Amino acid sequence: MSGKPIFCATHPRACSTAFERVFMTRKDTLQCVHEPFGDAYYFGPERLAERYEGDEEARKQSGYSGSTYKTIFDRIAKENSGGKRAFIKDMAQYWIPPSNKPATIAPSLVNYKRGVGTDTTSIESGPLPDKSGPPYPYSTKGEPNNPTVVPADLLREFHFTFLIRHPRNSIPSYYRCTVPPLDAVTGFYNFRPDEAGYDELRRLFDYLRAEGQVGPHFAGEAQNGTNGVNRGSGGVEICVIDADDLLDNPSGIIEAYCKSVGIPYEPEMLTWDNEEDQKNAKEAFEKWKGFHDDAIDSKELKARTHKKTPKSEDQLFKEWSEKYGEEGAKVMRDTVAACVDDYEYLKQFAIKVPAAK
Repeated sequence: MSGKPIFCATHPRACSTAFERVFMTRKDTLQCVHEPFGDAYYFGPERLAERYEGDEEARKQSGYSGSTYKTIFDRIAKENSGGKRAFIKDMAQYWIPPSNKPATIAPSLVNYKRGVGTDTTSIESGPLPDKSGPPYPYSTKGEPNNPTVVPADLLREFHFTFLIRHPRNSIPSYYRCTVPPLDAVTGFYNFRPDEAGYDELRRLFDYLRAEGQVGPHFAGEAQNGTNGVNRGSGGVEICVIDADDLLDNPSGIIEAYCKSVGIPYEPEMLTWDNEEDQKNAKEAFEKWKGFHDDAIDSKELKARTHKKTPKSEDQLFKEWSEKYGEEGAKVMRDTVAACVDDYEYLKQFAIKVPAAK
């Protein structure tokens, strides 16, 4: 079983922070690292996102204008070396240039060297972008078929899993965070379809499969009596969680996920109704204000009493128009439509467990 840091790759508004809270209860054995790469993606000298490109003051005020991909990987390596296994939850898009731009390796990672004879790593910082205008594209080279700005050897240091949610649910949730009144809290003052994250998540998933880093076996499938553990190759199981399955059967899904990544499952993981856990969550989620209020205020992850019935496209458009106006509804409708194929592609790999009783 892999003892590598666990990386749960996802897209915005996938119920991922509620999912993360489950593993934050394992304080004795896991060190959770909450969405670290947005620091470099949005604010740092290697930033890929365009959201704050024209707002240097906002980048400075964030406190992360000096964050590079190297500084974040250094932090994760430190967290994973303190006797606990790191559990990272973050957006796949934070490693991938938006709008299908070609990927080249982040300058701070160009001299990445894998540790010799150990499980440690070494990253010597390369020259950072030094030019007027946006830092991307970098003056570095890419790697064959690698859609990310992270060297393939560094990607191999992580045990990847994936979390998805249907875009008809995630896109309106994200849109709400980018318009009044919540935009004043989040600091995201406009909705950008290029931040939906599904295309990037699918490309990362396909790359890791092609490289043999995940697969060929699926989590939850028994092979030769091994309860789904792939012991025959260097890759780990394909482990994809769908948020709707999680909300319908949290205990079953979490137990299956734990088995796949090598974490002992305990039913108590689904409850965090105590002062220490709530304090830790508020501190961890502080930097992304307004995005995690529901997860901060929650006390447990329990099954929905009624399975959610999908609404028709017409029903959704009417609902969105009433809340955000017809133009907003059109933007959401078009963004959802653009993401459905990627979601359905990933959905076919989602872990399946018996229905909750």
